[in-house]
Amino acid sequence: MLLSNFSEFGLECGTDEAGRGCLAGPVTAAAIILPEGFELDLLNDSKQLSEKIREKLKPILEEKAISFSVTHLEPKIIDEINILNASIKAMQECVLKLNPTPLYIIVDGNRFKPVNNIPYSTIIKGDSKYMSIAAASVLAKTYRDEYMNTIHEEFPMYNWKKNKGYPTLEHREAIRKYGTTIYHRMSFRLLPEQLKIDF
Repeated sequence: MLLSNFSEFGLECGTDEAGRGCLAGPVTAAAIILPEGFELDLLNDSKQLSEKIREKLKPILEEKAISFSVTHLEPKIIDEINILNASIKAMQECVLKLNPTPLYIIVDGNRFKPVNNIPYSTIIKGDSKYMSIAAASVLAKTYRDEYMNTIHEEFPMYNWKKNKGYPTLEHREAIRKYGTTIYHRMSFRLLPEQLKIDF
């Protein structure tokens, strides 16, 4: 059973990201403020839900939210500042886009950096404990999947429509065969047996 609020504040936002472990594509974050007393039966950590259910929940969350936002950070930025910092930056940017400004932030995971002195708490496995973090995880995942489906059209040989940029055997085989694209994260170990890739 997901809990509604962590803090005493009414305007509390939850934030989460998707795509941290991928070899290609952006890291995508979402932040959302849900109305008081919000309930949604199927809502859970996005990893526990099927794609069909996530797609069903997305428009409901968007319609019912007081405010929500989504941010994609490109591979180039991930390579420059590393994936942990990029994940945090994407979540911070989402929080800054919310209107009204939240009075408290709850973050999935154990790392975050302050945004405009808004108090926050990091919650390990927060996406399976709190409604707003679960909602943010669903939005981050659905928006990122959409993005990957779009860039799949540009480079169909990597089958991003299916693997979404994660390090599947098929994705790695395609990197070995076709090399890398502008969407690949060059700071990641793209092929297991090579520390540095020369194409």
